[in-house]
This record gives sequence, C-alpha cells and structure tokens, in this order.
Amino acid sequence: MSSLSRELVFLILQFLDEEKFKESVHKLEQESGFFFNMKYFEEKVQAGDWEEAEKYLSGYTKVDDNRYSMKIFFEIRKQKYLEALDRHDRAKAVETLIKDLKVFSTFNEDLYKEITQLLTLENFRENEQLSKYGDTKSARSTMLVELKKLIEANPLFREKLVFPTLKASRLRTLINQSLNWQHQLCKTPRSNPDIKTLFMDHTCAPPNGARASPVSVPVAAVPKAVGTYTPLGAHGPFPPQAAANASALAGWMANAAASSSVQSAVVAPPSIPLPPNQAVPILKRPRTPPNAIGMSNYQNAESEQMMKRLRSGAHPVDEVSYPAPHPQVTWSLDDLPRVVACSLTEGSNVTSMDFHPFHHTSLLVGSNTGEITLWEIGLQQKLVSKPFRVWDSAACSPQFQSAIVKDSSISVTRVIWSPDGSLIGVAFSKHLIHIHEYQAPNDLRLFELRQFDLRQLLEIDAHVGGVNDIAFSQRDERLCVVTCGDDKLIKVWDLSGQRLYVFEGHEAPVYSICPHRKENIQFIFSTSVDGKIKAWLYDNVGSMVDFNTPGHLFTTMVYSADGSRLFSCGTSKDGDCILVEWNESEGSIKRQYSGFRKKSTVVVQFDTAQNHFLAAGEDNQIKFWSVDSINMLASTDADGGLPSRPHLRFNKKGNLLAVATVDNGFKILANADGLAALRAFGNRSFEPFRAQHEATPIRVSNSPVVASISPNISNVESLDRNSPAKPSTVLVTRLLYTNSGVGLLALGSNAIQRVWKWSRNEQNPSGKATASVVPQHWQPNSGLLMTNDVSDTSPEEAVPCIALSKNDSYVMSACGGKVSLFNMMTFKVMTTFMSPPPASTFLAFHPQDNNIIAIGMEDSTIHIYNVKVDEVQTKLKGHQKHISGLAFSNNLNILVSSGADAQLCIWSTETWEKKKSVAIQLPAGKKSVGDTRVQFNSDQSRLLVVHETQLAIYDTLKIERIHQWVPQDALSAPISYASYSCFSELVYASFCDGNIGVFDADNLRLRCRIAPSAYTSPAAASSNPTYPLVIAAHPQEPNQFAVGLTDGAVKVIEPLKSEGRWGAPTPVDNGVHVRRTQTLSTTSNPAADQPQR
Repeated sequence: MSSLSRELVFLILQFLDEEKFKESVHKLEQESGFFFNMKYFEEKVQAGDWEEAEKYLSGYTKVDDNRYSMKIFFEIRKQKYLEALDRHDRAKAVETLIKDLKVFSTFNEDLYKEITQLLTLENFRENEQLSKYGDTKSARSTMLVELKKLIEANPLFREKLVFPTLKASRLRTLINQSLNWQHQLCKTPRSNPDIKTLFMDHTCAPPNGARASPVSVPVAAVPKAVGTYTPLGAHGPFPPQAAANASALAGWMANAAASSSVQSAVVAPPSIPLPPNQAVPILKRPRTPPNAIGMSNYQNAESEQMMKRLRSGAHPVDEVSYPAPHPQVTWSLDDLPRVVACSLTEGSNVTSMDFHPFHHTSLLVGSNTGEITLWEIGLQQKLVSKPFRVWDSAACSPQFQSAIVKDSSISVTRVIWSPDGSLIGVAFSKHLIHIHEYQAPNDLRLFELRQFDLRQLLEIDAHVGGVNDIAFSQRDERLCVVTCGDDKLIKVWDLSGQRLYVFEGHEAPVYSICPHRKENIQFIFSTSVDGKIKAWLYDNVGSMVDFNTPGHLFTTMVYSADGSRLFSCGTSKDGDCILVEWNESEGSIKRQYSGFRKKSTVVVQFDTAQNHFLAAGEDNQIKFWSVDSINMLASTDADGGLPSRPHLRFNKKGNLLAVATVDNGFKILANADGLAALRAFGNRSFEPFRAQHEATPIRVSNSPVVASISPNISNVESLDRNSPAKPSTVLVTRLLYTNSGVGLLALGSNAIQRVWKWSRNEQNPSGKATASVVPQHWQPNSGLLMTNDVSDTSPEEAVPCIALSKNDSYVMSACGGKVSLFNMMTFKVMTTFMSPPPASTFLAFHPQDNNIIAIGMEDSTIHIYNVKVDEVQTKLKGHQKHISGLAFSNNLNILVSSGADAQLCIWSTETWEKKKSVAIQLPAGKKSVGDTRVQFNSDQSRLLVVHETQLAIYDTLKIERIHQWVPQDALSAPISYASYSCFSELVYASFCDGNIGVFDADNLRLRCRIAPSAYTSPAAASSNPTYPLVIAAHPQEPNQFAVGLTDGAVKVIEPLKSEGRWGAPTPVDNGVHVRRTQTLSTTSNPAADQPQR
C-alpha cells in the first residue's frame, strides 16, 4: 500500500472516531496494522477480556515473530491462567495450560513444567516467585506496565504507537476542497450550489435546462512534474493516476541523498476566471511519513475523470497504462521441494550454486577451493570440473600476484549462468573473475553420452581484493558483466574484457549487486557491508538512491521470477536475520517475514521461486514462506547434515532446491514434479558406458553377498564371460571408492587405473553402490586409459600410490615414475611432476586445499608440494626408510606420517615442524620390516596404525597406544591391509592367507571372520591361491567394503540383507542354524573362539 493510501486510512480512522463508530475504528486499526491503540488495548486487559486483547494484538504480531512478541503473549496467557487458579476454576486453568501455554514448552520446557506444577498447590502464592501476587486488579496493572515496555521495544510496533497529528475533520475538509474545485469547472457556476451527492462529479445545472458543454482548459494549466520525478500509482482499490514517464526508481529516488536532483511536483489549479469568494487554494503534495523512502501521488476516481476533462485535444498529455492485477494461482504446501531426492559429494565446501536457466537439472557449483563443477542431477554425475588456475598470470596486476604468493588459497564467491545459459560467470575471493563458454546439447538425452568441457572465454583482474558478486545484464541489447568488490566499486564489463562503467560512492566493500530493468529503465541495486543500499543508472554518475537497510545488514537483493516484486535478506552485525519485501515504488518495506530464531555471524542465504515462495537457510534448516504472508509456511532439516545457515538455490521451475551440507557436499530437495523429472533420467540408456564383460553376482551359503567386478583388471574387456579366466600377474595394488560412493577406482601393478560405476536402472533404482548389482566399467569415448609414468622402474620395485581429490574431479597417482594428475572425466593427464629419483611412495591431499599435496618419498623425506605454483614448499625429514602412510587432521592441524621403519612422526601443518616421533611397539621377536600405514577415525580422536604384525589404536592427542591386536589362531597370517569403516565403527583387515577379519573399532575385538572360500571359487583357490592386497571402505555404507586381490580381481563385499551388519545373528549352514559362541577374552586379543563366516 502506498504512503498516501496509508494516510487515507488514518483519515478514515479519524472520521470513524469522530462519528463514534468505535467498533469499526478498532477493527480497521487491527486489519490495517497501521496504528496500535494502546488505550484500547489497556481497556481490554484491565477488563480481563483476554480473547479480544489477543485478537487485537494478532493484527500486528504473532507469538513466534520475535522474543518481544513471545513475551507479550506469554504474560497475557500466564495472567489468564493465574486468575483461573485464583478463582479455583481448575477446569479453566487446565484448558488455558493446554490450549494457550503449551506452545511455549518448545522454547522453555522447564518453565512450562514449573507452571504446570502450580495446579498441585492449593494457593499458587505458595510458589516463592508468586508470593507477592496481589489481587486481580493490581496484578493486571503490574502486567500492563510490563506489556507497554515490551510493545514499545518490539520493532514490529515501531512507528505504530503514535497517531499522526491531524486537524479536526481533515477528511471532510479535503472533500470540501474537491467539491470546491469541481464547482470551479462548472460552465455556469452558481452561488451557494446545492450539492447532494459525492458519488458523482458536481456540476451546476445550466439555466432553462440547457446542457453544459465541456470546458476546454489549456494543458498548460496542469503543470508536469519537475525533474525526473514520476508519479507512482497507489496500490489496492484506488486507481492510479497517469504518469508522464514511468520509472520504477522514481519512488526510491524521491527521498534519496543530496546527490539526487529529484523534486516533488506541485499540482496547481486551472487558470480560469473564478467567481468572487470562490477562490480555490493551491493543493500541495502531502508529505510522506518519515519511515517511507519516497513519495507517491494519490487521486481518486473522480479526480481522474476530472483530469481527463482538463486535457486538451490539441495537446494530449501522455498516459501510461498500468498492468492488471496478477491472476491468483493456486498452490499448496505440496509444491514446496522438501523431499530429499539425493545427496551428492562435492569434495569441498560449497560456496555458491546456480541451476541452468533451461536445463533444469543441470547445477553449477562453486567451492572454497576455487573449483567449479557442473553436475547433472538426474544422473548424479559430474559433467565437468574446473579447478582454479590463473589463465594468464602476466596480465594480472602486481597486487594480485603479491596476494597469491602470500596466500595461495582462493575460493569461489559466486557462480552464475547468463540469461540464455551459454555463459558461466565465476567470481573469486581474490581479484579475478572468469567467464566460461558453455554449449548445451540440444537433446537432453545426450547428457550421458557427451564429454563436457567449458571453453575459457575471459579472465579479468576486476577488483583490488575480493570480488564479492557477479551478474549478467543487458545494456543496449549487449550482454554485459557486472561485478562488485572489496575496493568499494561496481564495474560493468563487455565480453571482450573492456570496462564500460565504474560506479563509485560506497564507503565500505560492496557485498552484492542486483541489475534489473523496468520497461526501458536499466539500473543496478548495490549493497555494502555497512548496510547501505544504492541504485545506479547507467547514464548517471552518482547513485540515485542512498539509504540504510533494516538492521544495517549484509544484504542480498533478489527480484521475483516475473520481475514485479523485490525482496532482500541479510544478517545484521548483531547476528539477526531480516527478510523483507520492498515497496519498490516508494523504497519502503512492504512486509517483514517472521520465523528467524538464532543469532549468527554467518550471512543468511535465501532465494525465491515461481513468484510464490521464499526459502532461507537458518538454524540448520530450510524455512519456507509464501511471498504474500509474513508467517513461515514450513521448514525442513533435509534429514540432517545442514550447516547453521546453508547456501541454497531453486531451479527456475521451483521443483528442485539445492542445499549445501556440512560434509562438503549438497542435497537436492524436490517436490512431486521434481522427483518425476529426476526419475526420468533413470529410464535412459547407458550403453556407451557398459563394459563388454560383466561378471555375475555370487551368493554363497553362510557367506556374505559378493559381487565380482572383473576377474582380471588388466584385460577386462577381452575376457569371454563363458570361458574361465586365466591367471594374471597384474595385481590390484591400490583401491579407492569415489567420495560420492558410486564408483570404484583401482590401480594395478601395470600402472593402469580403471574406474567402475554403479548407475541408476531397474535392478538398482537408487543408483547406489551394492554387492547385489555389478557396476559398469567406465571409460571416456576417447578410449583413453589412465596410464602412469613408469620411467625405468620395474613393476616389482615400484611402490604404487594414489590419492583422489575431495570432489572426485581428479586423481593423483604414481608407480615409480613421475606423479601424474588425471582428469577423472576425460582421463587426460593434466600435469606431471616430481620426477624420480627419488620416487614417490605415498600421496595425500591437504584436507582444506586441493592444491597442497603431501608426497612421501622413497628417500624417507616428505615433500609439501603446491600444484598451483608448481613448487615444493618444504621438505620434512624424520624417517629412516621410505614413507608408507600419511594422514592429515584438520581438527588438530597436524600431519601424521608412517614409514617402513615402523616410526610415526607428527608434524604441524602450520609451521611444518616435527612435534613428536614415536616407534610402534612390535610383538616380541618381530622385526621392523614391511610398510606401516595410518588412518584417522571420523572425528580424528583416534589413529589406526596398521603393520603386518599388528593392528593398533592410538590416542591422537598424546600419540599413545590404547589398543593392540596381533595375528593369532584362525587369523595368524601377516596382515596385508586394514581400514576403518566410513563412520569408524569397524576395522576391516585382510590377511596374506585370504582371510578377512571384521573388528570393533573401539576395542579391536573380532566380530567375525570371512574365509577365502566366501569370495573365491575352490578351483581358483587351489590352483592359484589369492588374497587381498588392499581394502577400501565405502564412504557412506558402514557395512560395505571392497578388496583388490593378487589375481587382479576386485570384489565388493557386504553382509546378507537378512543380517544387515557384520557379526549379526546366528548364520544358516546348509539350511541348519549354527550356534555361535563368543568367548570374550580378558586379553587384548579376543580372537580364539570367534565365529567364521
């Protein structure tokens, strides 16, 4: 509602009060919410009319709007409850307790319990806190004092407690002035005219019944507005006036800073002769209330008709057509995307997301490592991934080069698609923006068939410091790029990198930008970290709007899909979240949405969908609102795992919502339409990715379910599934699950890496890894293999090593030669480094920066290597033999290394200095030969140490051993490998005789043993005994793991569905239940009488 329409309500309130329509006055006060009549409210409270008091309050606030509102309603309902107890009306007290006070139990359960206990007292004054409670009248008066303080402090009542100062009968005066003006327009005006109706324009009847002809008034009599001010129509049932020049910014500019040249217009009377004593006073534009930023003109229907009559036919005044009201579109809560459709792993903290404007399941993701990734949500696959790198360092400013040398970390601050989906804009936390060109397939069915890539189009050193936001904007039919940054500037660039405009005026770093177009007016809203909002016209040097955001917020502004409504959301310096809709015509707040609860320094993120909904991330939840109601519609925690204020993004249809998670990934929430769109991908063919050989799942009685990926890793495509597999000398030396959990990566002793993936199909509708469905060998259409450099090293002498980036985008590996970095989508070698000698023996990515790699070397040193600048930052020395294990802890800021010398070294990741060195305690008579491996548990409080002679658990703070298990009895062979399960509840260990043990991670007690016969055929076991060289635990399924065997095969193993977990109930052997007995030993090796699987 415009400010003048608001003032009209005040005039009506005055009129109703003067005419003694008391009930109507208070009804209009409540329904409009413009004025809170404290006197009326006091009367209702003093009278104990609680229902009417709450009903009146409801026009201004709800219980959960804020802490002040909650306290107001609580005090009223508590008084109602105490008065019922004082009257000994227990039934009414119980009703009030359950109906009115129960809602507060979710906020303070202890207080609710204490109030409930008052029912057990004969006199509630026996409670110490209520001992001074007097009679009802005095209690109400005391409560009123408190209520008035709460109402005055409540921001929702701000500027609503004082009725504006008006002359008596102001509405009558205005009507009389209007009638006076109408009388001046009469062709034959009479003295003392008899006006009998307000429903029609007044005209004096001509003498002798003759008809009056229209009066021709010069158009000059109606002056136009001065400057660029444009009259703006009022909202609601009042027809808007005509305007000479429509501009959405006019209202915002009207009360702008001194830089604005906008002036208000004055409406003068027509210049026609007036009869004596019939002078018409000049009507000046009424002032807007102080809280409204801008001015608007108001005319009723009669005055609009009068203005039309004033217009000259020879000099017509331009009229502006106003859009019709938006049609009401029906929607329901089911339209909100609240069902978790899938969880995907990005591998690093998600900082920005944006859906493609037309391919509604294509999601662009930016992360804190500077990498951008394009996902196809329907396939749950990455189409392309681009790690950050400088395209042309010589073209970058010295400031950027200095900044990147001091601190090589860089993150994505914003990713965005161009309006036609052909370009991608990326803003970074240091100086740069990147523009990529993207060619989408015409047929969505090609998504799984094409190899995607993004072409580098433009790199700009745009700002000094961080680039905080980037957007695309049309300027004179040309696509431009708009950026803002820490240097307090807004800049506009063309697609050749030429700077077109620089807007300067903010006094703090610019946080966000919002380019927009209304009719033929193009402008840019900008917000800065000091809470200022400014608006800029391309043809004007200074800002046309300058005012404060509510709460001085870090604010982001967004238009609705149809461009008709403007919203902003942000976080104040005090940690409060404020989400509002703006009255764009006036620059005032139209409504403020309620439902935020917790304070946080993290800036709240929000988005809008389909002109219907708003969503914001707060309190580890996603909260939804209808754009037309301040009250929260619904909320969801997306099955948990959300940060306190998660990033989120709707697709353009509003049926999918991407939400960032705390585990370096994101979830896709969907409604029914979104789920149907995603399911459609499951019906498509994946033939180009199918392997020529697929082994069949094996089910063995009294054994786990086992799926054989391939009988031979070296020549999987050439084997005939009906012919026996020939023994191979190629070993599976390293094995990894992808971080997303839908693929396996194996490195063979022949230096070749292979990838298998589970896809969504009828046999596996979830698309997740399972031993019941054989995964498919995956290879790009180019036919490339990921083949490592081997130099002159023989396979027997090489120590294979491998590491996968957190977002599954690239894999780093070595087999005695150079370290190779492979693109996981194309299998192309991105770079090679660290030429031997010495050769690399272990690789580990830094958990917070994929560009930093720890490389264990054959000469016992550890190199800390920066891929981005291609140099070794430091060398760590402390071992005597080659490095065989590396594990980072970002909680403790340490790196733990292990070597073939059976030593553990602890290094600070801040200074790279050695903090401690510990020798593992070998069993009596055992020598320190063989590799030692290390792995942190999920919360990094424990360290698993694996040697062929033992499994050991160490406390990470003290680096002291707290548990040890040594091979014995049925598991007496040397340990070949061991790994924690994904949540560190179990330890999987393989042995050189083919046995596999499943242990409790807390105490290394053996749960069960998996015999070699469970996963190999008897013929193969007798002719060529095999055993697992390596074990990989699934990253999300705690009871699933895979093993790589000495014959080149890879097996995926999990318990039978009937048991569900390892070491579960009594097994069945040939149809007969076998009694299991478990003997819990008091020693550290309780393995003797454990069940065999």
